[in-house]
Amino acid sequence: MAEVEVARSAIFAYADQYVNERAVLDPIFGTEIGAHEVDHLLTDFSSGQAHRNLAHTQAALDHIIGLEPGDDLDRVARAVMIERLESQLELERSGEDRRTWGVIHSPLSSVRQAFELMDATSAQHAEVIRLRLIQVRVSLKSWQSGLYDAVPGSMLPSRRHILGVAQQARTYAQGAYSSFAREVAQSTGVEFEGTGLSAAAADADGACGELAEWLATTLAPLTHDDDRCGLERYKRWYRYWNGCDLDVEDLYAWGWQDLQRIKNRMWELAGLLAPDATTLMAVAEVLDHDDARAINGADALLEKLDTFTKATVDLLDGAQFDIDPRIRRCDVRLAPQGSAAAPYYIGPSEDLTRPGTTWFPTLGETRFSWWRYPSMWYHEAVPGHHLQVATVTLLSDRLSRFHRLDGWTSGYGEGWALYAERLMDELGGYSDPGDELGHLSAQALRAARIVVDLGLHMGLSAPDDLGELGELGDCSGQTWTAEMAVALLEGWALEPHDFAASEVDRYLSMPAQATSYKVGERVWLEIREAAHQRLGGQFDLKKFHAHSLKLGPMGSDPLRVEMATWDGD
Repeated sequence: MAEVEVARSAIFAYADQYVNERAVLDPIFGTEIGAHEVDHLLTDFSSGQAHRNLAHTQAALDHIIGLEPGDDLDRVARAVMIERLESQLELERSGEDRRTWGVIHSPLSSVRQAFELMDATSAQHAEVIRLRLIQVRVSLKSWQSGLYDAVPGSMLPSRRHILGVAQQARTYAQGAYSSFAREVAQSTGVEFEGTGLSAAAADADGACGELAEWLATTLAPLTHDDDRCGLERYKRWYRYWNGCDLDVEDLYAWGWQDLQRIKNRMWELAGLLAPDATTLMAVAEVLDHDDARAINGADALLEKLDTFTKATVDLLDGAQFDIDPRIRRCDVRLAPQGSAAAPYYIGPSEDLTRPGTTWFPTLGETRFSWWRYPSMWYHEAVPGHHLQVATVTLLSDRLSRFHRLDGWTSGYGEGWALYAERLMDELGGYSDPGDELGHLSAQALRAARIVVDLGLHMGLSAPDDLGELGELGDCSGQTWTAEMAVALLEGWALEPHDFAASEVDRYLSMPAQATSYKVGERVWLEIREAAHQRLGGQFDLKKFHAHSLKLGPMGSDPLRVEMATWDGD
């Protein structure tokens, strides 16, 4: 495992130990954090390994509870580790961590993504990659065996998700690993055939094809069509993603109210951008067909996103944030073929040899409408995920290794990234009305997520004033369906149909995760306002950002508690 300095306390020492042990148990996690000693391995997804993981989590929780903090840094490190391990243990005990998967996240996609994070600049790297390619079949077979074990207890996702992942596996089987391995051979200067890269990659492609066939023809018929998870499962996941408890009625009403607020402002902009438009979708169509807003070609898009991020760093550094020179760079790359439809971010390795990276899935498109992306890249890069995650990576003097590398809480992280989008609005980052509409459509998407995620999983009725949803007509008061959810994302959040459908599949496969964006943003705005009210003229926004980011990731409840004692320095 990675070498670390002598720990500052017993709590920090055990956090180090736990991360090292987890990297061995889960080599994909090891690659994510930069533990290169496990790069030649892949994760075992079998039921036996799941039991070992549960025992490891329980032992870790028991141990950290027994350690007494020596100071405030210890206190926070211990509290974060206990809260995260308790949430994880609840998922492992119930089997939720294994039964809840889909196109956006599953062992299949995790295995594929792991290769994109590996070094590929030397012959030694090529050999490590070859060894890991051989493990693809083994890893996928271990998952298949675990899925067999899940059948008797009906611990499977709905048919929608199994068929979706089967299609994803078919996409990989069409040469995803072979294409990757060929690029590795070129970048490392080794022979594609002679080194065994070709054969290992072909076997990985073949394993994906076999898995696809098995999922579609054997497993899918054994499951069900009910996508709802129900209240008890939903509460478990809500606590995991948000670090707080669920109030269904309050959250549902608030999400709908916020969505209406956003929609009203979108119509104000529509009057400037397309005065004759009768729907927001028509406004989006005008912008999408505006050649002045278009970027042609994936390479041109990557260059634009890279330039945009660098300009944002220059704008904010020293003014709103003090950005460490070591993390000013945020890479931008195309997502692997077969990825989910939404862009995403993966943080830097612990030693910073791999930078934080934003990933853009083109979905086969070659023309891109820029008005949709400024807000998105504030979210994924700076001042969003990259600034937050990379900053935490540097704080080894005050945050435990567990806290930095394994303490991620979606409400904290996604909430910050959505807050970052709104912050850039406050700072004038959307001076073009089209760019502001793109920002508002992103906000509308996150507010709509709350409404449809709760609605779909709980079987709730749509608001009485919902009105018409495209060709579905007036859906007011009707029980939420996937078709209604897709139509809402199209008509109110201005998402293309394929993306909207992918989003709804995502919500159904990851209960409550979609709520964490707006729930988290709400918390960030509330703690900022509370600090402003408490400190009055002593409140400084730059200091607020610096202090809150240095706290590191944690649940919404602990974040409120910690920020309530901030003295403004």
